[in-house]
Amino acid sequence: MDSSMYVFAEDLRGEGADKVLDRIAGYGVSSVTVGAVHHGSLDVTPHGLSRLTLRQDGAHFVPPSELFAGLRLAPVPGFTDALDGLGAACESRGLQLHGWTVFLRNHTLGSRHPDVTVRDCFGDRGSLTALCPAHPDVREYAVALARSVARLGVSRVVAESLHFRSLRPQRSFVPLGPMDHYLFGLCFCDHCMRRATDLGVNAEVARDECARIVGGVLDGDPAAQGEVTRAALTAYAGPDVVAYARARSETVTTLVSEVATAVAEEGSRLVFVDYTGSVKGYRDGLPTPGLAAHDAWQLGVDLVALGDLVPAFGVLAYARDAARVADDVGAYLRSVGKDREVRAVLRPGHPDSDSTDRLVAKTRAAKAAGAQAVDFYAYGLVPHPVLERITSALRETV
Repeated sequence: MDSSMYVFAEDLRGEGADKVLDRIAGYGVSSVTVGAVHHGSLDVTPHGLSRLTLRQDGAHFVPPSELFAGLRLAPVPGFTDALDGLGAACESRGLQLHGWTVFLRNHTLGSRHPDVTVRDCFGDRGSLTALCPAHPDVREYAVALARSVARLGVSRVVAESLHFRSLRPQRSFVPLGPMDHYLFGLCFCDHCMRRATDLGVNAEVARDECARIVGGVLDGDPAAQGEVTRAALTAYAGPDVVAYARARSETVTTLVSEVATAVAEEGSRLVFVDYTGSVKGYRDGLPTPGLAAHDAWQLGVDLVALGDLVPAFGVLAYARDAARVADDVGAYLRSVGKDREVRAVLRPGHPDSDSTDRLVAKTRAAKAAGAQAVDFYAYGLVPHPVLERITSALRETV
């Protein structure tokens, strides 16, 4: 069974590429998915150069200058020599190399150019980390970035954050319900509103309704309860808001299509990873009831449409339960088509997997549900003894 290990550039720098690759090859995986472009974070790294690693937004290679000539946005330089020689080192160990690319999550670019970030129903740009996929400058940047990573010689470009993001405030002492939270996170920038209007949506009414509802809750009205569904959202916020939410899928679908075409022209394949599985289960491995494939529309992701445009999909199966992993994989395949490559992304340890047996069960479940590959997230975040579970998981699902 095909498989891969997600690896950060800091892992390679801290432990040495040869040591990291030797360990990964020893687990029996067939490829390495390296963080070519990543976002800032503060991570506990149990076997890193530092036990607490502060990551910065950055591209860990030197992008071809001609791809960004004349563009307003360009990659933030990271450890530009981190991937030097990595392709040859992987090839010598029989490993394929994938380029993991975070596209529209970038606080550095958002801070420098606030106008390219999302704008909420109140007209505020408080989510400077979230670049808006409707903005023309962002779209040009994403296509050029995809070409840059593909030119590294990777067999796949693994695309993260190539869609809208959910609102994620660090603190909120107002009890926003799931639907209030969703409405607050919708983008009403000029480009989003124009695209929605072109599709026949009354964007101004949608914005005003969101501001009225969320503003009421912020002023003390009771929050809406229950999961976000189109039917519930229609009853709560009205048809114009639901139509506006639907229109976001055109923005994402056309952008992903442009990126997939660019990657293919450079001789690689795009693996599209939507964030829904993480939204639902990242914190504790106990995802909320709706399956990720069914709720992806909330981020503007139309999996049925993308199934005709994208060759491969990554499913963030962040769940403790093997049956839930199987259900999520199966739902993705039914949405994107049985002929698409679907890769289940599993966490081998906390909080999803408390034993080798549980990881084995989930790997088997993913395969039985139709996944063509199982990938493991992520080398630098997991203790070495826990990573060793991967060997059994792959051996027992051959």
